[in-house]
Amino acid sequence: MRLLFYFFALVSAMLAAVPPELTEALKTFRTDPPKGWSYTQSTSEGDKSLVERYDATRPEFERWTILHKDGRKPTDDEQRDYKEKLTRRSRGGTAPLLTDQLALDSLEVVADTAERGTYRCKLKRGESADLTADFLRVTLVLHRPTRTVESLEIGSVSEFSPTFAVKIAAMKTVLSFSLPTANTPSLPQRITTHLRGRAFYFKSLDADMTVTYSDLEKVGKK
Repeated sequence: MRLLFYFFALVSAMLAAVPPELTEALKTFRTDPPKGWSYTQSTSEGDKSLVERYDATRPEFERWTILHKDGRKPTDDEQRDYKEKLTRRSRGGTAPLLTDQLALDSLEVVADTAERGTYRCKLKRGESADLTADFLRVTLVLHRPTRTVESLEIGSVSEFSPTFAVKIAAMKTVLSFSLPTANTPSLPQRITTHLRGRAFYFKSLDADMTVTYSDLEKVGKK
């Protein structure tokens, strides 16, 4: 009986109330650059690469342009195809905020120092019958002095099948952000994704992708 008591006491200690500084950081947290900032987004996946520029000074449906594809300037056909894809993308719905999907009632303390806190939690299930969230965990690194999420990782904890005949052996996405300064807010720096899996036992789903942000500039900055 005493062992059972200590077990529940240990579990209760691991489950942490959400720290006020983390609550504050999540209120303003976003995975993309803040509004009013222009930037260059570079994506690489295997031997494929794409460099795009987001210009916050332009009208809403003209802000994205393709600069390079696979290390060269895009052809006219590729430019047209790119614009058509952007048009179709703009007609889609708004994706839910990642912060709204965090099951903060499952928050656990991984590491805790005066400067940084590392926390892990589950993801909430979606409205559909997809149980993928059950196999994922989110790890956040909080920079306490600036109330900033310095990095966020979403990773699988075991093998799972999101759909029939698809098996995911491992998946992980890591997002890193700069710390704010007197002149700049926290800005995204890098996103890496890692996927290992198969479809119908023979088709590989293995993929590794990296997205980096550069040349970030505040609109109207002199």
